[in-house]
Amino acid sequence: MPTVDNIYGIKINIYNGEHRPPHIHAVYNEFEVLILIESKEIYAGNLPGKQMKTVRRWLSDNSEWAIKVFYELNPHLI
Repeated sequence: MPTVDNIYGIKINIYNGEHRPPHIHAVYNEFEVLILIESKEIYAGNLPGKQMKTVRRWLSDNSEWAIKVFYELNPHLI
């Protein structure tokens, strides 16, 4: 279940077999960014400004749920 949401063409992905720190992948066209769930800081990659703002707003509204899903998919990290 990598894609957990799709907002305005931006796919929000959470993968199993991941590494710490807990993060999401946001994919928009040829861009991809990894964002730390708790701090909302960019871990790697980039997105255009408008899409990045949308992803950060989504993460603000869904961070507790995203952490839960991250650890459900990656129980070896608990």
